[in-house]
Amino acid sequence: MRCFETRGPVYPEKNYVVSRTEETADFINRIKMGRYIVLFAPRQTGKTTFFKSALKTLTLEAPDYFPIQLNFDTYADLSMSDFYECLYEDLREEIENIFHLRDSTPSDALTEFLDDTKLTNAFSMRRFFSKFSGFLNNQKVIIIIDEFDGIPQDAVSGFLNALRHVYLSDHLQCPYSVGIVSVKSIAQLNYDRSISPFNIQDDFNLLNFTLEQVQELLAQYTEETGQHFAPEVVEKLHKQTGGQPFLVNRLGQILTEELGIPKTETICMEHFLKAHNRIFHERNVNFEHLLTNLRRDPRFKSILMKIISIESGVPFNLYDDLMNELITYGVIARGDDDLCEIVNPIYQQCILQAFRPLFNGLEDDYFPDDTDFEDYLTSDGHIDLDRLLDNFRDFIARVGFRILQVPDTPQEFVGQDLLYTYLDQFVSIVRGAMYLEVQTGRGRIDLVIFHNGRKYIVETKIWEGERRFQSGKKQLMTYLKLEQAVEGYYVVFDHRETPTSLTETETDEGIAIRSYVIPVVQERPSSVTSKI
Repeated sequence: MRCFETRGPVYPEKNYVVSRTEETADFINRIKMGRYIVLFAPRQTGKTTFFKSALKTLTLEAPDYFPIQLNFDTYADLSMSDFYECLYEDLREEIENIFHLRDSTPSDALTEFLDDTKLTNAFSMRRFFSKFSGFLNNQKVIIIIDEFDGIPQDAVSGFLNALRHVYLSDHLQCPYSVGIVSVKSIAQLNYDRSISPFNIQDDFNLLNFTLEQVQELLAQYTEETGQHFAPEVVEKLHKQTGGQPFLVNRLGQILTEELGIPKTETICMEHFLKAHNRIFHERNVNFEHLLTNLRRDPRFKSILMKIISIESGVPFNLYDDLMNELITYGVIARGDDDLCEIVNPIYQQCILQAFRPLFNGLEDDYFPDDTDFEDYLTSDGHIDLDRLLDNFRDFIARVGFRILQVPDTPQEFVGQDLLYTYLDQFVSIVRGAMYLEVQTGRGRIDLVIFHNGRKYIVETKIWEGERRFQSGKKQLMTYLKLEQAVEGYYVVFDHRETPTSLTETETDEGIAIRSYVIPVVQERPSSVTSKI
């Protein structure tokens, strides 16, 4: 039986695979047109699986093409001469592999040519390809280079300029088509910035899985095992992952291999919540890459928290170096409104967890001395969220200026951060589940809590004016109707110098929204400051 794979390229005979039929056809069509293509995407988005599938198609079904696959991932520390020596060894091995796959052998003349060839620099490489094409009986040479950003820095400019020279040449083009597969964009590599050595590139955008592709992937499992996924689970899995291939397959692994769900049972939302909770309590390679990259520069925290927390949004700007890095890491993307957005709710929740302090110093003040978390459950075991949020409002008032002492948290986001921590701790203690549900619009952190068979929806924002406050309530009402919920909670943190506290409950068509406007202290009282 096949399985979901997260440890590298996937193979149809071993793994469930998204076919990406339209994307593959587009990629092959560009190759046949002789394009020099750059496929740039973050790690673990299925790049290698994708181009291997395209190359296999060309190798077996298109005899007029001679596709060669290379990988530069071990080249970075080589000298220029060692790079070209290793490049030639890899080229020769791949050439022989293609002949083997096609049940043929190189001619004696080609073998002699390969024996006599030595690559030492970009010029000799260009000459090699020019002569090599003469041995192929009009076959067009295709070169696909995986992990291109592993190329030694000293070799980048010369290598790309050589390819550019071939592309612009009036003679027979060899390589006929080139595909560069990279985590970094060409512009991020270190070359002479006075002129782009590869301004002939055709960018190819490999997107995350669509909902239809996730349905296709999970249907393969169902066809083999007979075990079905509830439709709402498939939709939630796609929405929470944004179709990110690693996350989709990792949740597939947990749901089908690790939770011990009998194959006779349909995989339902209760199972999904357990899988969602498990993925946040493991150290997987995808999260490790994500967080290692985000911790490289403290400025990332500020820009990401603004994207998450400010409704007016952060304009998307490809020319901003910080944003470019976050795109490279697969963290942000351009939204339909040309504002930045976090690519999926799981990453957003991961970012919030990573950037919040382990201890905020206010944990002992969450509740009055005579209460604790268990006092906020009703007699029949459900969460009394009205009372729980009333207490949070009162907690913010109790701690006053001490909210400014929470470590490593920008002041403008401290209210939302504390609410997230407060609810997360409570939900964990009462054995519930909580996840982020990102809706349209910016500045909204929608927390969905499941406990004892009930769902609770809490939306948080920063105060940005009366109009946005009222608009937010309408958005929440629309979402509650969509979710067929009967109540929701709307918590807005007011950072103005003269804020006004508000707690009110409004009902529309049988749906209740309890709203809070919670003032956040802006500075220490002068009397306290003078004593320090």
